Amino acid sequence: MFDNVRADVATTLDEIREAGLFKPERVIGTPQSAAVTVTAGGRPGEVLNFCANNYLGLADHPEVLAAAKDALDRWGYGMASVRFICGTQDVHKELEDRLSAFLGQEDTILYSSCFDANGGVFETLLDERDAVISDALNHASIIDGIRLSKARRHRYANRDLADLEKQLQDTQDARRRLIVTDGVFSMDGYVAPLREICDLADRYDAMVMVDDSHAVGFVGANGRGTPELHGVMDRVDIITGTLGKALGGASGGYVAARREIVALLRQRSRPYLFSNSLAPVIAAASLKVLDLVEKSNELRERLAANTALFRTKMTEAGFEILPGDHPIAPVMIGDAAKAGRLAELLLERGVYVIGFSYPVVPHGQARIRVQLSAAHSTEDVERAVAAFVDARAELEG
Repeated sequence: MFDNVRADVATTLDEIREAGLFKPERVIGTPQSAAVTVTAGGRPGEVLNFCANNYLGLADHPEVLAAAKDALDRWGYGMASVRFICGTQDVHKELEDRLSAFLGQEDTILYSSCFDANGGVFETLLDERDAVISDALNHASIIDGIRLSKARRHRYANRDLADLEKQLQDTQDARRRLIVTDGVFSMDGYVAPLREICDLADRYDAMVMVDDSHAVGFVGANGRGTPELHGVMDRVDIITGTLGKALGGASGGYVAARREIVALLRQRSRPYLFSNSLAPVIAAASLKVLDLVEKSNELRERLAANTALFRTKMTEAGFEILPGDHPIAPVMIGDAAKAGRLAELLLERGVYVIGFSYPVVPHGQARIRVQLSAAHSTEDVERAVAAFVDARAELEG
């Protein structure tokens, strides 16, 4: 049968390549860190990594590694089961309790990824009597999760409070309404206006859900994310997030929410009921990550300093960077082919970044999304800026 399909698939792949949208995978031969060694898919050798979600530099932190090694001996490698059969250990419950306390929520449920967490919420809580109102730039996992639900679907323009209010007015006949937004929008580094969203939710009797994957661990005075930043930790009903970015960079996700919501998810959420338990080694290492995040602001302060330095130096060098102070620093290029070529030139100069273009971002808004880390030194940041300047000169010359 596939012989009849092969040519069509090959044609689709050729079209992706011709459009400049093909995504090659570079192979790394070292642990994730501020500097990595590329072994295939690009210039071989050590390069500075400015495209990882390793915001706090904890992916190879010695205390996290030690906790993971100890956990292998104590808890084993994997559970070979879903949670409700024989896949729940003390370490899973301890992590859920710690996340609840850290995020200021009543309870937490672990998933194998945040994609699964977002995929399991809407179908469980909402049906055809309900409405979900989603920011237009929300993550793909939210979009896919909403598609699984029978709820009426409404979108509002990115961070547009007037449009959000209009959608709330248009859905007042719904039994339940859920406003859902990214805490930080991953392609822009923009932060959602959560205080104003919560004000509208109170006025129109709606619930609020935030995917805070690009914030938890380093946004807010204590790293508790965008609800802490905006002073609404007690007003957000559902927080989803990942253990695969600032919180160690491995895998795993969670929903932290009102107690009754989590209880219902444990009974009805399909990605939870039909997926293996989070590996115990990741759960144990994540507990160590929370220890590190809670005991000191040093990593957050270093990340903020690196972010400010990069944004300032790049602006002085004449690059267009979307405004803000988040460590996602999009360098706007416009043309997709140019963005891809600039990323190649930067790799040749020892700086690993990726160009993003349509359909990940709108037509004409191609960019290189630089991501800063607490693991970067001042010299690393200055070297990256110099590489951008040099690569731009070659691209334009």
